[in-house]
Amino acid sequence: MSKFQELINGNKPVLIDFFATWCGPCQALAPILVDTKEDLGDTVSIIKIDVDKNQEIAAQFQVKGVPTMMLFQNGKMLWRQSGVVSKNEIVSIVKQKTNV
Repeated sequence: MSKFQELINGNKPVLIDFFATWCGPCQALAPILVDTKEDLGDTVSIIKIDVDKNQEIAAQFQVKGVPTMMLFQNGKMLWRQSGVVSKNEIVSIVKQKTNV
C-alpha cells in the first residue's frame, strides 16, 4: 500500500488540495488552507497534490479541474468540491463530516 493510500485510509481526516502551479484560483486557495490548518490544528491533515507532477493520482480520482478539494477519513471520500472555498466553509464542512 502506498503512503498516499495509508494516509487516506487512516482515522485522521485528510483534506487533499489538487492544484497546479499555473492556476490562479489555486494560488488564491493556498493561504486559505494555511488559515484552515491554523483553525483545525492537528485534528486534520492537509496535503497538496500538484496534478502536473502526480497525473496518475489525479486520474485515479477523476480530477478534471483545479483546484479540487477532497476530504477523506477511513478510506471514504466524505466531500469533494472544485473551486475556491472560504476558510469558514472548509472548517465547517470538516467539522460536520468528521466530528473533529
